Amino acid sequence: MDALGLARLQFAVTTIYHFLFVPLTIGLALTVAIMETIYVRTKNPAFKTMAQYWGRLFLINFAVGVVTGIIQEFQFGMNWASYSRFVGDVFGAPLAVEALLAFFLESTFIGVWIFGWDRLKPSAHALAIWLVAIGTSVSAFWILTANSFMQEPAGYAVVHGHAEMASFGALLANPQLWVEFPHVLFASVTTAAFFVAGISAYFLLRRQHVDLFRSSMKIALVLGAVATILLAVNGDAQAKHVVQAQPMKMAAAEAVWHTTGGAAGWNIVAGIDQAAGKNTFAIQVPDLLTFLSGTKTFQGIDNLQAKDVQQYGPGNYVPPVATTFWSFRIMVLAGVLMILLAWYGLYLIARRKALEGRRRYLRLLPLAIGLPYVANTFGWIMTEVGRQPWIVYGLQTTAQGVSSTVSTGMVAASLIGFTVIFGLIAVADVYLLLRYAKAGPDGHEPVVDAPLEATAVL
Repeated sequence: MDALGLARLQFAVTTIYHFLFVPLTIGLALTVAIMETIYVRTKNPAFKTMAQYWGRLFLINFAVGVVTGIIQEFQFGMNWASYSRFVGDVFGAPLAVEALLAFFLESTFIGVWIFGWDRLKPSAHALAIWLVAIGTSVSAFWILTANSFMQEPAGYAVVHGHAEMASFGALLANPQLWVEFPHVLFASVTTAAFFVAGISAYFLLRRQHVDLFRSSMKIALVLGAVATILLAVNGDAQAKHVVQAQPMKMAAAEAVWHTTGGAAGWNIVAGIDQAAGKNTFAIQVPDLLTFLSGTKTFQGIDNLQAKDVQQYGPGNYVPPVATTFWSFRIMVLAGVLMILLAWYGLYLIARRKALEGRRRYLRLLPLAIGLPYVANTFGWIMTEVGRQPWIVYGLQTTAQGVSSTVSTGMVAASLIGFTVIFGLIAVADVYLLLRYAKAGPDGHEPVVDAPLEATAVL
């Protein structure tokens, strides 16, 4: 691989690794805030124990996420200097606001929350974790503002060969942002819900701290059921928007090579031959793509390639079709499984079935912790790979954005270094999470066996 290929691989590795921690941080902060709010309202000390237990796991995940995020940003100056020079006047503003506002907000009040248990009134202490939860969401908003500009440039003007911000309001009003940001929030709540439900199931199967983890699971399943449906609805809206804003990405995601004149079928699976520009086989649901896309004429890859050549000049504007196609389907499949698991759990709660008695279901939930990570990862792969060859859609290609003075050996060395560092961080993170998760609430203070009313949770 040349310097460009290695730089792309390095950014993929660091971004995917960093995003393993981001959704859980956002979602778990909200979950802990809800648990502590229930404690403040009911005065039941068991909910305090619950908030402390899950808060401890949140802190571990937050710390690792911060470290990986800092390493990720180094790459803009190292491997993508040409990109940084071109778009820095636009891209830098939301990242600066994220660092100065959101990161300091969440970091400050995490300290207040950690050391304020016996120093603040319960309501003031609960406010601290709510501010942390707000800070994590605001942080995601500003980062996604920058990413949305890469997906659908808005509020800019090209002056002397580089993009300058022409309207901060237009940057914030970017329609891509307002389908992307809710999607990340709902995905984050879903990630936390399955994380809490999976660990709770582990303790229920072992019949340890049953009262506390039964209630934790109820909170998680309610959040998961609501979040997965909102995620699906928002995902449909996002896909319809991308059909209009980035038609080539969606054509690749659906492996549609030729523009359809009438109703189009949705490919469940397909054998993709990108070199020949066709599918070797496909299993379809008739007319479903027309319904899902909200358009009567779905543009094909060959037609869009011709349009892009006419607009941007000679070049190959077709992304890796197989990667985009299968990433999209893996994400959707993981999402469907999460909906089924969460809503079955909600059904059990509504019917007042004893969760600890559903052992087959409980055995699935620890495994299901991985489902949101699969969906999150392949969703980002589809989003970023499907945009190729553009690093800023319609303005700068990925090849134009790479640093011109970075050699293949330099990128290879930093790739190896980052991979080793991330591997060590991963080992430490998994070790700490497993250690403190298995320790149970006794690892912080004696478990409180006070009864928890279902109405207090639901």
